[in-house]
Amino acid sequence: MSHLPVMVANRTIKLLGNIFKVLSYPFHFILPKVRFTIPEYSPAKLKSSNDSGVTKVIWQTNYSNRSALPVYLNYLFNRLMSLSYDYRYVSTEAREEYLKQNAPKEVYEAYLKLTDGAAQADLWRVTTLYKEGGIYMDIDATLVWPLSKLLKGVKDALYIKIKNDTEITNYFLATAPNNPHFKKVLDAIVNNIENYDPKKGVYGTTGPKVFNDVLANEAIQSKRRRYVCIQGTFTNEYFQYLDKPRGKWTHMKSEDLIKK
Repeated sequence: MSHLPVMVANRTIKLLGNIFKVLSYPFHFILPKVRFTIPEYSPAKLKSSNDSGVTKVIWQTNYSNRSALPVYLNYLFNRLMSLSYDYRYVSTEAREEYLKQNAPKEVYEAYLKLTDGAAQADLWRVTTLYKEGGIYMDIDATLVWPLSKLLKGVKDALYIKIKNDTEITNYFLATAPNNPHFKKVLDAIVNNIENYDPKKGVYGTTGPKVFNDVLANEAIQSKRRRYVCIQGTFTNEYFQYLDKPRGKWTHMKSEDLIKK
């Protein structure tokens, strides 16, 4: 498939998202207490054949599903781009319960040691995708093309890369269940938590660097993010953390990541 239509869509979506983002400032200034609820479950609206090994469910999480307008608009746009997929929002409490019921003891205990929501979400997403399969996207991630077309023919997993196609990121992940790569990443994250090095912080302990370290010599299927999924189109840190100022992982001290 030619990249030209996707790039046109990318630029159009960015323009649309930025317009809504700008308009959201006066909206929330006038109506500061208004929030929109992202559903915990939204079933697929269309049926389609699945020639991909990736489970047809999207997983997302955040500190709350009561969201600011641009975050909710981002959710609605992604649903339009993924109508043949189920959607599941998983709360902080539900993440912990899932791991308690489904993860190995060492994974659950490692999760309980983490003090940061983003790091907890990192561990939860890898565990969930390994067991269930599916697509994970950060709450501020935006698809630039219909998801079924993006994943057509993907049997095992699709990763996206940033920094001129040199570095895997984990804000979008798509995989079939029981992917051995995800098991290796999961084991590495647990080991990092159990032997925590403050120099690594969230990024190196549970985040994208773990994927890059573990999969450095593995054959993987990847695309540049501009052709799959971008960030910050409809929203930004201010709107994402409107009810939790300075809640982003970048504001915490790395030495505080693990419970003493």
